[in-house]
Amino acid sequence: MKVLKVLAVAAALSASGLAMADSQVVRSGSTFDANQLIPTGVRAEVGTTGYGGALLWTANPYVGLALGYNGGDISWTDDVSVNGTKYDADMDNDLVYLNAELRPWGASQNRWAQGLYVAAGVAYVDSNYDLNKRNSNANGSINVNDVAYTGIGGVKGNLSYDNNIAPYVGLGFAPKITKNIGVFGEVGAYYTGNPSVNLHDYGTLVNGVPGAPTIGQSVAAEEQKIANDDKYKWLPVGKVGVSYNW
Repeated sequence: MKVLKVLAVAAALSASGLAMADSQVVRSGSTFDANQLIPTGVRAEVGTTGYGGALLWTANPYVGLALGYNGGDISWTDDVSVNGTKYDADMDNDLVYLNAELRPWGASQNRWAQGLYVAAGVAYVDSNYDLNKRNSNANGSINVNDVAYTGIGGVKGNLSYDNNIAPYVGLGFAPKITKNIGVFGEVGAYYTGNPSVNLHDYGTLVNGVPGAPTIGQSVAAEEQKIANDDKYKWLPVGKVGVSYNW
């Protein structure tokens, strides 16, 4: 079912993107050329939303389109901070996107200026983070919702962006190194709304201070903070890659 959803969104995004390109032809007064439906290039990319690639179209020197997919598992160690608590995170990415790439200096003779672009588009996002914060030292502690707990155990669960259609804005640089080969880098963010969060504790974590919240109470409070914090409504993007244009 997930594959069918991804393919359906890809088809819809592709159709809307080609319509954008065709409108450029109509406004210019040119006769429609069916060859403009054929991609003018491809690229491979890797970044915070996974690895994958994109088909590229060039409507004119100022406007391009990119229809791509990012997926796969990416893991970080102690590198994802959620509400002040650092977690080990295993990320399962599933993202189909269509971006219009607007190049203000697309007709410039300077290839570096040509490479600057602003990206705006939309994506189908179905990505999940498996989170785990653990303490394996009986004399150590971990913080949950700004409260310290000792004992063997931890907190685990998931944070997911399920079946979201998310708008995107970004800034990129894609200069050509040779006539056909180029490189690119892009940063931006998807507006996804707050993710779904499910956390639970395990082991023997306790706080011995009288009146302190139990580990279960702190885990529940952390879930609520994430669900209501505006910063989790944005999914940041950073990626690099290489392209080939024919």
